[in-house]
Amino acid sequence: MSTITDEEFGLITIRRSSRSTHVKISVAPNGTLRASLPLYAPLFMLKRLVKSSRDELRSMIDSQLPKYTLENGMAIGKSHTLVVSQTHKPLLSVTRNKQQINVELPEGVELSDAAVIENVRAVIITALRIEAKSYLPKRLAFLARDMQCDYERVRFSHASGRWGSCSSTGTISLNIALMKLPHELIDYVLIHELCHTKQMNHSDQFWALVAAEDPSYKLHRKALKLHTPSV
Repeated sequence: MSTITDEEFGLITIRRSSRSTHVKISVAPNGTLRASLPLYAPLFMLKRLVKSSRDELRSMIDSQLPKYTLENGMAIGKSHTLVVSQTHKPLLSVTRNKQQINVELPEGVELSDAAVIENVRAVIITALRIEAKSYLPKRLAFLARDMQCDYERVRFSHASGRWGSCSSTGTISLNIALMKLPHELIDYVLIHELCHTKQMNHSDQFWALVAAEDPSYKLHRKALKLHTPSV
């Protein structure tokens, strides 16, 4: 199997098969994309399909999101809290006010209802994006200076099955879901991507760079697998 890296969707795994008659993209169980290609199909066909199908691919990834339970008082990211109340108003209201995500439930509507979760998730994405843009660029720049790494720019996404990626042009993409992680795991992901500015692979040399900056990277890498980059 081979792979390509997309700035938004991260690593895309490629399988070639004599039974494939066209390029097909699906979502793997871990939330990453995988592609099936005919044996001799050129890679530009896959890249062209990804470029022209971004909205559809985002929807595919969203449809694979894990189920989660919303609870009154639960922490959202690093600084937000979900506050749920009942209301006599006829319509559901979900708003963000400073560090609170306020949910007003009409009579007969439950926090577990699919429509409620969909509305709350949209505001959670907004909250995490605000937190990510406030914290991650500063932390990344600090680590980059300490590691003597150079990168071109930072971009943010939530429609990805990866915590982060680094392109050959020096763009580091970060998933806003990083704000759900403990700070030591956030640092591990940032260090991982910064090391890719020096080694665009996962060779022994790459992991030596990671180990030099994060001696506990193996523990952090294992702990990261217990979390999902989906929002």
